[in-house]
Amino acid sequence: MLKREEQPRPVEIKSRKELDLMRAAGKIVAEILNDLHGRARAGVSTLELDQRARQILEKYGATSPFLDYPNAQDRGPKFPASICTSINDEIVHGIPRKKRFLQDGDLLKIDVGACYAGYIGDSAWTFAIGGVSDKAKELMRVTEESLKRGIEQTNAGSRLWDLIEAIQKAVESHDMNVIREYQGHGVGREMHEEPSIPNFLDQDFKKRPSNIQFKPGMTLAIEPMVVTGSWETKVLGDQWTVITKDHGLAAHYEHTVLVTDNGPEILTLWN
Repeated sequence: MLKREEQPRPVEIKSRKELDLMRAAGKIVAEILNDLHGRARAGVSTLELDQRARQILEKYGATSPFLDYPNAQDRGPKFPASICTSINDEIVHGIPRKKRFLQDGDLLKIDVGACYAGYIGDSAWTFAIGGVSDKAKELMRVTEESLKRGIEQTNAGSRLWDLIEAIQKAVESHDMNVIREYQGHGVGREMHEEPSIPNFLDQDFKKRPSNIQFKPGMTLAIEPMVVTGSWETKVLGDQWTVITKDHGLAAHYEHTVLVTDNGPEILTLWN
């Protein structure tokens, strides 16, 4: 996920060959999420999940675009793992650890990327570990629904602000909040490409991203991050893990989506 500060570049239109490679990368990501879904249970360490993801990447000759990713402004350590595992009030960028064991009632966010032949697929999902609270279930439902509403707006000829507004309305209508400091993004040869895709529309029009029109061949990582409390965030001492300041629960869902003449095509779809 991209932090809201970077300068805009042109939005790339991918060729047919490039899109075939992105579809392949997306299938690898989908296989990893499907596999980890079956393994994520109480007593399993987050490092075990990371190691399994590495095995699947290696099977296909793919790599993780997250591993060794530089910290903001290169001021901290590079990201040390192949996936992100964030639990409960952790929103994104959680580091898998040997002694971080999942517990019954946890809300686990797994963010997965795969770089295959130079092209990237990116997706995230939220998993309930054992029996979770009704509040957590509702948060998961609302966040996944907001992702669907955003994807529905990813049509050739539609505009970016329509996508953003659809996500924001789907969340705020349930008295929840989208995270404002982190956002979705274009994806392709690089993990973070244009356009920037925040999940809220700033009232100050000057602070909004350019209201681009979607064109066939654009590839987007759409990823609402939703919290039950305040949208304000804090980065932990590991200089990666992002949590909610008020320790409210967080959920995160993401798909890599291709804009086509026949509507959006989800490249990271899994069961």
